[in-house]
Amino acid sequence: MWSASCCGHSAASPLRWLAALGLLMLLAIALIWLSVAFGLAAKSVETASNMPMFLILLVFFGSGFVPVHSMPAGLRWFGREPALHPDHQHRAQPARQPTRRHHAITAIVWSLMITAASYLWARHLYNRRPVQ
Repeated sequence: MWSASCCGHSAASPLRWLAALGLLMLLAIALIWLSVAFGLAAKSVETASNMPMFLILLVFFGSGFVPVHSMPAGLRWFGREPALHPDHQHRAQPARQPTRRHHAITAIVWSLMITAASYLWARHLYNRRPVQ
């Protein structure tokens, strides 16, 4: 039997879509501040453009492409880490998959911690720069 989501339509409520969008925006703000801090810490333009590149690799270590239980032991441990809960939560929201409240809270807390730490680091780096 065909489901509503097979043809590009989601069965998720507008509230779930709004929650997914909010979580995505929160994660985007965290990564933006982290990139700003990396840019301020860099000594050259080339270094600034390459410092956040390792963040792209984190996507491949999560469960976005393969289930966690099929990963080797070392990657399985990393795939279950709470830092990846924003990824799990974002995929589960619009798909109407069961979500766990602690995953949502962990995703929000991790995003806020990354944002706060990156903001404070960027502010520190900006304030210590000598005026030329």
